[in-house]
Amino acid sequence: MIKDQNIFNELIKNGKYKKNNCFVVYKKTNETEKTNFGIAISKKYGKAVERNNIKRKTRNIIDNNRNLFQKGFNYIIMVRKDCQNKEYSELNDSLVAILKELW
Repeated sequence: MIKDQNIFNELIKNGKYKKNNCFVVYKKTNETEKTNFGIAISKKYGKAVERNNIKRKTRNIIDNNRNLFQKGFNYIIMVRKDCQNKEYSELNDSLVAILKELW
């Protein structure tokens, strides 16, 4: 899990990205064979309970679709406000579509 602000900023500034109405996914190589993830969500999204709920769903989607992530890359997944009222299946389809485009 990526939590360092400097890594976040570098990835956003220099990484390749794709976006849709629910997510923006940034991708950049790292020096290891390990795949790292970071999830970002704005406080404008809602209260902490709502933000934690969408982060939990996003982590679950990541765990279920590990095969779509290339080894040796860092990923930042930014959650957009448009996905606030979407079902889990819609979120899953949305994130999987972006990851397939990033390959």
